Amino acid sequence: MGWLDPTKKSCSIQSMNEMESNHRAEEGSISLWSSSCLQRKRRADRHERLVMGLRIDLLSLFTTLALLSTATTTVLSDVVLSKVDRRIDLTSQIVRVTSTLKVENAGPGPVSEILLAFPEVQAKDLAYLTAALNEGKGKVRNPGSSLPINVVNPEGMPPSLTFHSISLPKALAEGDILTIDVLAVFTHALRPFPEEITQADIQLVLFQDTAHYLSPYEVNVQSLTVKLPKARIETYTKLENTNVHGSDIKYGPYQNLPPFSYAPVAVHFETNQPFAVAQELVREIEISHWGNVQVTEHYNIVHGGAKSKGEFSRLDFQARPHLRGASAFKNLVAKLPPRAHSIYYRDEIGNISTSNVWGDPKKTELLIEPRYPLFGGWRTTFTIGYGLPLQDFLFESKGKRFINFSFGSPINDLVIDNIIVKVVLPEGSNDIFTSTPFPAKQGQETKISHLDVVGRPVVVLEKTNVVPEHNQYFQVYYRFNSLSMLREPFMLISGFFFIFVACIVYMHVDMSISKSSASYLAKMQWDEVRATIQQVQSVINQCLYTHEKLEASLRELSRTGDVQACKTARRTADSLLKEYSKELKPLLSFLQSSPQATQILPKVEELVAKERELQERLIAKHSTIVDCYEKKIGGRELENRVVSQQQKVVVLKQEVEDLLDYIEEI
Repeated sequence: MGWLDPTKKSCSIQSMNEMESNHRAEEGSISLWSSSCLQRKRRADRHERLVMGLRIDLLSLFTTLALLSTATTTVLSDVVLSKVDRRIDLTSQIVRVTSTLKVENAGPGPVSEILLAFPEVQAKDLAYLTAALNEGKGKVRNPGSSLPINVVNPEGMPPSLTFHSISLPKALAEGDILTIDVLAVFTHALRPFPEEITQADIQLVLFQDTAHYLSPYEVNVQSLTVKLPKARIETYTKLENTNVHGSDIKYGPYQNLPPFSYAPVAVHFETNQPFAVAQELVREIEISHWGNVQVTEHYNIVHGGAKSKGEFSRLDFQARPHLRGASAFKNLVAKLPPRAHSIYYRDEIGNISTSNVWGDPKKTELLIEPRYPLFGGWRTTFTIGYGLPLQDFLFESKGKRFINFSFGSPINDLVIDNIIVKVVLPEGSNDIFTSTPFPAKQGQETKISHLDVVGRPVVVLEKTNVVPEHNQYFQVYYRFNSLSMLREPFMLISGFFFIFVACIVYMHVDMSISKSSASYLAKMQWDEVRATIQQVQSVINQCLYTHEKLEASLRELSRTGDVQACKTARRTADSLLKEYSKELKPLLSFLQSSPQATQILPKVEELVAKERELQERLIAKHSTIVDCYEKKIGGRELENRVVSQQQKVVVLKQEVEDLLDYIEEI
């Protein structure tokens, strides 16, 4: 098998040095790990675990292939692969295997299909498979078109292998030769080894395959090239005709290989490429015939590389990000359509400002930087959204409209475990049909949005194990009446119109109860009573104001001694009080005759009586003081004459004010 056997463990420094020298002779570039005995022990343990793990993982595959080597049929023997060139790209987390097959029909009958075989361990990770005819010199016939591929179950084959059939556009006659380019894309094919690392460790991954092309046909000449992201290779399987050139490992050429020939190989190498895996992506594409396409994408992303263990130091990461966080990724790049606008990037907390957008006439790039760097096993959720001009994606064909949009994610090298694409069509769309370039689960639902009546039809597409190669255009066909666009504006106009009409009607229509009803008459009578009481209160307040002026004339008399001026003020007050008394008589008469004033009338009459008594006391006080001034009586004798009258005046003023407050509350 050509495995690189691990060195046995030893406690002596000399035996460790011998082990290291053996590794140098076999691998040629492991001098970086010879600093201490402890490092050598760890390395030896790692190699031993690697070999044991590979042998266990490939045991079932070897058994299956050994059984299949004798399971070929006469039909399969008609086809010969005269030359196979395989190139495995391991520069990212997505494994891309490109195979150029030179197919020859060596049998008498025509051949209309070519079989491709994948073991179970690879078939479960197969995300994308395509084949196209090649004219030679790297030219592909009919670029953009691929040959039909279907999963088949040939008779006599064990279920541990998955077969795909390539349908040829024209049957291959006896002796004819054609060249086919096959691209197989795998996800989760790189296994972190070790599975857990610290912040300071580099990330090592393990890849397994066979150096011989696994096929049910004979292979005359075959070669394999494995391209790695860096020239640093931890270990790799060494077979006959194995060469290493920088970051490339070349196996072969190998000649005259029988059907189902195999030669297991494993490569253990360093890679610090982002292992960004979207466990779920929900894309909502909302179509508005007013000229906009709104795209909203909800991501749930996890770092699918070696899981981080131990503590995380932000200081070390910022100081030396290439040494203390080489396996983490800080940002992602999304390539949006060229005329994207209104771009936003946020999460559950809110808007994230650590992003940048730049563009040119061909594309718009969005740099997405999460709130924290993502190490192995760490996850983050966020949402990006942007608007697009409708005219770039909406077209018409045979009386139907169709939206032409890309299926996958715009983020580079993103693996998507499950993607849900929702196309929200305008309300009123019907006769809906969806065309996808690859199989996808389809369904329909309804979305209720603003100003909707029956809701908008939503086309739902769902697919698992999605890679950037799936970012192809799909079409959603539907019929839509242009007059339906006026539905929402008409609803808005009608709504405002009815609101204005209702306001006008409310302002001009008498909503009161009938004037002939008893309750209405009682209400009118009570309103008249209220108006009369307010007039009584106004007259009483005027009387109180006149009382204040009368007392003010007495204060002026004590200051100047002008008796004539005081008498003049008295005559004016008497005249006003008589007028106020006349105004109160009809008001009291109305209250006495109104049944609605029965409860409040006693208080009003008491108020009028108290005001008259107060008026009399003030006039008596005024006459006493003026008379004393005329007789030149002053001092203590004047005070003795008016003290009793003054006390009564104060009490009456307080009673009048209390009655006014009481009536005001009623």
